[in-house]
Amino acid sequence: MDLKSNEPFWLLKNGLISSYPSLKTDEICDVLIIGGGITGSLIAHQMVKDGYKTILIDKREICNGSTSATTSMLQYEIDIPLYRLIEMIGEKGAVESYKACSKSIDTIEKIVKEIKSRSGFKRKQSLYFAAKKKDVRWLQKEYEVRKKNGFDVTWIDPDEIEERFSFQNTHGAILSKQGASIDAFKFSHELLRFSLSKGLKIFDKTEMRSVKYLKDHNLALTKDGFNIKAKKIIYCVGYESTNFIKEKFVNLKSTFAMVSEIDKHTFKNMEQTLVWNTDHPYVYMRSTDDERLLIGGGDEDFVDPEKRDSMLDKKEKEILKNLKRIKPDYHFYTDFIWAGTFGETKDALPYIGEHENFKNSYFVLGFGGNGITFSVTGMEMASAYMKNKKHKLSEYFKFGR
Repeated sequence: MDLKSNEPFWLLKNGLISSYPSLKTDEICDVLIIGGGITGSLIAHQMVKDGYKTILIDKREICNGSTSATTSMLQYEIDIPLYRLIEMIGEKGAVESYKACSKSIDTIEKIVKEIKSRSGFKRKQSLYFAAKKKDVRWLQKEYEVRKKNGFDVTWIDPDEIEERFSFQNTHGAILSKQGASIDAFKFSHELLRFSLSKGLKIFDKTEMRSVKYLKDHNLALTKDGFNIKAKKIIYCVGYESTNFIKEKFVNLKSTFAMVSEIDKHTFKNMEQTLVWNTDHPYVYMRSTDDERLLIGGGDEDFVDPEKRDSMLDKKEKEILKNLKRIKPDYHFYTDFIWAGTFGETKDALPYIGEHENFKNSYFVLGFGGNGITFSVTGMEMASAYMKNKKHKLSEYFKFGR
């Protein structure tokens, strides 16, 4: 195959999996979920499971936002190393955040089995290697802190990295047993279809124009003039939350990814491994369920979609240059290349919970490289909030922290 495209690989690979009607009547529900990507599909699954009459809307086709551009690497590691996160927010919050992401991978596996998903979920180990010699000291410190806190990790030296994974010019790595990959686009569609069979109502191409926040319910008005009366609204809109939350709480970034056929003889154990490094921005790699190689990185500040997409050729060269450092003799034939936008917070943690300017509402905004695993934690947190209960991570994920 020799096809370059600025459309995300998952969209082209899967095509149009499901389509839904737009809203053409007034509706009443317990919970209105705004956003039909991986986060919205997970939260909808939990709300339906908890017995709430639930409606989900999206202004696009379902899953055609950030979910179509995700690399779907399921890691417990957060973009800020554990030892640094401890320095920033304290040991309890940092360790619990890492453990929540680890637990989320197990939860996704359970959901995959529950709904009989065919989204290619696969357990994998995670190789986090030092890109530069100066990074070894702090990466070894990170290894010791993770080991002390019960994470299943091993330190491996450069010779072992080359022997086991065929990567050259590395300087040592943390090898973690906990990790996985999935086709999040397909999984989200499957999860929504499953929830639909349990009573969820789904409307795509249905844009919310405004919300009246009343005493014991909210009234959402769509662009086409229909009302949805909801006891609670849960916003699962990712980086687009910056369009209506006034304060600066997240920096928008663009990331770039490419897919190619994979040479199994050249990339040892790639089918079982997630790979990333200590560069800033870091480079990451994984195999796909149809036996391709996905590599990404080159993160930049987001300006607008046109500027982001105009950088594809430049970023392709940059990422391939980084690949050459560890695979000097390998030629990567780019079949697909695309860009996506994500949010980066000051502590690499999500925003999940209430906001003082939005009554009867919750936000589940999973930012950074852990957007999917944070959203799984968001299921648990939203379920607790709906029952007027607190969650152990509420203080660490709240607005205004």
